[in-house]
Amino acid sequence: MLKQLWSLHGRYKILHLTWFAFFLTFVVWFNFAPLATTVKEDLGLSDPQIRTLAICNVALTVPARIIIGMLLDRFGPRLTYSVLLVFAAIPCTLFALAQDFNALVISRLLLSIVGAGFVIGIRMVAEWFPPKEIGLAEGIYGGWGNFGSAAAAFTLPSLALLLAGLAGGQSNWRLAIAATGIAAAIYGVFYYCNVEDTPAGKVYQQPKRHGGIEVTSRRDFGLLLLANVPLTGILMVLAWRLNRIGFLEGAGLAVTLVALLGLYLFQAYKCWDVNRELLLGKKTYPANDRYRFNQVALLELTYLVNFGSELAVVSMLPAFFESTFGLTKEAAGAIAASYAFMNLMSRPGGGFISDRLGSRKWTMAVLTAGMGIGYLLMGSITSNWWLIGAIALTMACSFFVQAGEGSTFAIVPLIKRRVTGQIAGNVGAYGNVGAVAYLTLYSFQQGPAGDRFFFQVLGIASLVVAFLCGFFLREPQGSFAEHHEGEEVLAPAVEMVKADS
Repeated sequence: MLKQLWSLHGRYKILHLTWFAFFLTFVVWFNFAPLATTVKEDLGLSDPQIRTLAICNVALTVPARIIIGMLLDRFGPRLTYSVLLVFAAIPCTLFALAQDFNALVISRLLLSIVGAGFVIGIRMVAEWFPPKEIGLAEGIYGGWGNFGSAAAAFTLPSLALLLAGLAGGQSNWRLAIAATGIAAAIYGVFYYCNVEDTPAGKVYQQPKRHGGIEVTSRRDFGLLLLANVPLTGILMVLAWRLNRIGFLEGAGLAVTLVALLGLYLFQAYKCWDVNRELLLGKKTYPANDRYRFNQVALLELTYLVNFGSELAVVSMLPAFFESTFGLTKEAAGAIAASYAFMNLMSRPGGGFISDRLGSRKWTMAVLTAGMGIGYLLMGSITSNWWLIGAIALTMACSFFVQAGEGSTFAIVPLIKRRVTGQIAGNVGAYGNVGAVAYLTLYSFQQGPAGDRFFFQVLGIASLVVAFLCGFFLREPQGSFAEHHEGEEVLAPAVEMVKADS
């Protein structure tokens, strides 16, 4: 695969077009942070209002990843990704035209939906690459696409300055924000015209019913309902944080919490509706068509501790290095940016290791344990450390974090093919659950002792999940096969058609 990676034909063309689609969704999703200071000065916003916009930027990503996962399994990645990219232009334009804080909040809430695009490409790449290559392919998709956040940080301030002459100085950020949405929309049309959901002759497998994840045993249904609790619970935490900064007052908070509870009950009903025949005893799955939902739950936990911690650490790392070593903001920011740069090789590296080691289970367990040890060591960093040593440790830890992310999504497409989109949506949503939970915990901590406690929590959580993976994660059936589940039967039929023609 490595020899053909730069080919722009066949499945490699699909891979490159798809990771760039993900790249653009992350540029759009992270287009506010690099310009936050400019927006604040231009519109006269307060620090609490800026923090509110940052929260709004992730608020709807959790439910959006779940919903998009369902749409993905029904309509396919080609249409789903294209529509999401075109949709990105709407909230970007609204944000660029906003004249008050409320308009900014609405547009950032809508923009948080774009952050859910990641799960779409997971299914697309899985359709085009066999299990034996799925780790590296998904790692390239995730790692190179994830770099869109760093690209936004580096390029948007310069783009805003470049466009200043066209927009009258103070309003240059508006054109920069709008440009990201317009670029995404144009690429959405291009993407639709240049990709297919599956290679010729393959059938795009879909669940028979939509609206909730299909499980194959009654016991798994209870675990499914339990696994959905944190997805709603973290939205309640976000609502509480908005209340703490004065955005949601008492009545608004109460209405929001009741609405979120209703959302969970509705989601539970849809899960029951999808699995009704199973629960009523009218349907049973043959052994070769079953999967264990506890495997999905374990992957949700791995993504909570790896991607969740990455989002949290990236948010606090500049301030950590600035305060610990007395660095300038620019120097601390550059060090923090190098953490994101590691995605270019670390996430594909995790997938590659998963492909080559011969055990996806132990790859996952070892990388998660290495991440835990790395975070515990980072908790010992003080001003007495050599700066180079602290940076080296941070980069080493980031490798395990991002390689663990690649390893997680080397397994996700192999659990149950026809519900890959929904599984990827739930696993991806847990990354945001982890980020909000970690950052909420960090907000209560102050000073060097708070930083140490924060890293210790990350480390212990990772080691616990590594233990669970070692004892309870199972090697997916056909982890290194030439074909995905159900394709072996189709392959000879396809060849016969070709021969007849």
